[in-house]
Amino acid sequence: MRLLPASGRKATQKVVVGDQDGVITCFGIKKGEAVPVFKTLPGQKIARLELGGALNTPQEKIFVATGSEVRGFTKRGKQFLSFETNLTESIKAMHISGADLFLCASYIYNHYCDCKDQHYYLSGDKINDVLCLPVDKVNCITPVLACQDRVLRVLQGSDLLYEVEVPGPPTVLALNNGNGGDSGEEIVYGTSDGKLGLTQITGSKPIPKWEIGNEKKRGGILCIDSFDILGDGVKELLVGRDDGVLEIYNFESADDPVLRYDHALSESIASIQGGCVGKDGYDEILASTYSGWLTGLTTEPVHREGGSGEELKLSQEMQSKISSLRNELEHLQMKVLQEREKYQQSSQSSTAVSSVPAFSVNDKFTLNKDDASYSLILEVQTAIDNVLVQSDVPIDLLDVDKNSAVVSFSSCDSEPNSNFLLATYRCQANTTRLELKVRSIEGQYGMLQAYVTPRIQPKTCQVHQYQIKPLSLHQRTHSIDHDRPVNILTLKGQFSFAEIHSWVVFCLPEVPEKTPAGESITFYFQNTFLGTQLESTYRKGEGCFKSDNISTISILKDVLSKEATKRKINLNISYDINEESVRHTLKLIHPKLEYQQLLAKKVHLIDALRELQVHEGNVDFLLPKYRSILEEADQLLEEYKRQPAHLERLYGMITDLFIDKFKFKGTNVKTKVPLLLEILDGCDQDGLIAFFEAAA
Repeated sequence: MRLLPASGRKATQKVVVGDQDGVITCFGIKKGEAVPVFKTLPGQKIARLELGGALNTPQEKIFVATGSEVRGFTKRGKQFLSFETNLTESIKAMHISGADLFLCASYIYNHYCDCKDQHYYLSGDKINDVLCLPVDKVNCITPVLACQDRVLRVLQGSDLLYEVEVPGPPTVLALNNGNGGDSGEEIVYGTSDGKLGLTQITGSKPIPKWEIGNEKKRGGILCIDSFDILGDGVKELLVGRDDGVLEIYNFESADDPVLRYDHALSESIASIQGGCVGKDGYDEILASTYSGWLTGLTTEPVHREGGSGEELKLSQEMQSKISSLRNELEHLQMKVLQEREKYQQSSQSSTAVSSVPAFSVNDKFTLNKDDASYSLILEVQTAIDNVLVQSDVPIDLLDVDKNSAVVSFSSCDSEPNSNFLLATYRCQANTTRLELKVRSIEGQYGMLQAYVTPRIQPKTCQVHQYQIKPLSLHQRTHSIDHDRPVNILTLKGQFSFAEIHSWVVFCLPEVPEKTPAGESITFYFQNTFLGTQLESTYRKGEGCFKSDNISTISILKDVLSKEATKRKINLNISYDINEESVRHTLKLIHPKLEYQQLLAKKVHLIDALRELQVHEGNVDFLLPKYRSILEEADQLLEEYKRQPAHLERLYGMITDLFIDKFKFKGTNVKTKVPLLLEILDGCDQDGLIAFFEAAA
């Protein structure tokens, strides 16, 4: 959704929207009513809609990307351009600057000038967005690609100029202040894990300016705009997130922006724009959401100052608005009833053809670094009736505060049909977005399935599958600490670069599906739960994996040899185990273990302490540490509830580490596990390390 520039000095702006049915709608608002300007016929889904025009003139030409085609329309709706590109995939991102057109499919970037091919670039990972620095300010064409591997790629012609590392996978790019700032080189980016940042893209290197983390654990950022909504002469930053939160950041000082205002909508915000739409002289923020709602937040005061005459006039205005909305609602209800009757009659006739109603599901399955859990977000264009979640691997379902659905668990028989989880979420009326959180166990891999049933007739369901990978809690990172003690796994055999890459894709998240260019590749990963790391370097016929956690190496060894056996490839596997790495990993786990054991002890004391409080009337006689447990009881219970089986997880990881350490030596120590669990209950780090070393 975009706002066309105002035609006159005091005129309101027209809104233009491209939707999933391939329809472009342009309308204006007059007296609170939407007045259509033009509407095109349905076609292929519109992936992007951008405004363009000659440089330094109002950008009022409308360009849309559908499939591999770009079409151009005037502000009156007349088509003047139909350009079939040479892209084999659908266009995912588009940017327009004068006669220059920048298009991106999943991995491919193309630059056209006057519809003639100019430059081409093949990215190492998926491209989420594209932008070009303003040519009139920087005097050269500098495209910037936002790529899934947490990198902004800055291009020069068909070549990579340099890469900019960002703290999360960037989903959206915008020019700071709408024009790139004073230098024209400033770019604002938003990431899928909700972080926001500003970087200056100079001709030789990036200069990071500021970065805002996602302290409030809000959704990923989908859209950004700059607009002076507060009327202080400085443009604010408008941000729309995938959990429906709309934010306004203000630049009070020259440093970091400050969050001034936020507003929660019920579904993800697909685009956001600042402008004057509903009434002359009153600016507003317009947001479009996933299922097609357009919401305006205005600066117009709701309660006017003034005498009773003014109030009376306002109430009459309001009353007429309410009555017109009522009439519209009644008309729509009548229409729905008529269509329902028509459907019932046609479905019972002898010539009836059964058709499943089509609906699209916007889904996202991402790993959260903060709590080492996966977020599954399901969003449907119509209300959700229920969602059934099934998994053939052991996973925990975690509590989500924003989730109002009622969950019920079914008992499952894990042996014959390998079912470890069966849960049904029954949604309240008008819920279009559902968020679930799951935590997996590394080494256990398989499939998580979500059966989504919306409230439409006839009843229909869509199944969406999500792979739980063997090293599911690992996340891509830019660099690792090379001074840690590492265990090394080396593979050699008659396999191609593409084959070993497909095995790594199977084992680890956030690895691009496409085989990388070149002869070899190195990826770095970090375990989000423990903070251990993994370095994987591989080429045709050889793979080398280094980790400070023996369990990671053990999982890789088992899975990679299994995958190679499936393809009848002989592997020569060798490993170099570093005893010091076990002590190092235990020291990383121990603070977490200590914290969780203390939390569990405090939670078990709460009921007894509350009983004492009721019995004695006050708690003055208690020791300060017990008084503080009572004071923090609600927070402690909340945290404990949010992290079920956390302690068991840590026990499981230490047990796996113990078994894996001796497995590489050819010793089976499973009989010593009960003794290990006793030591774990004592929570003594030195005793634990001594047990690991003495067990040999």
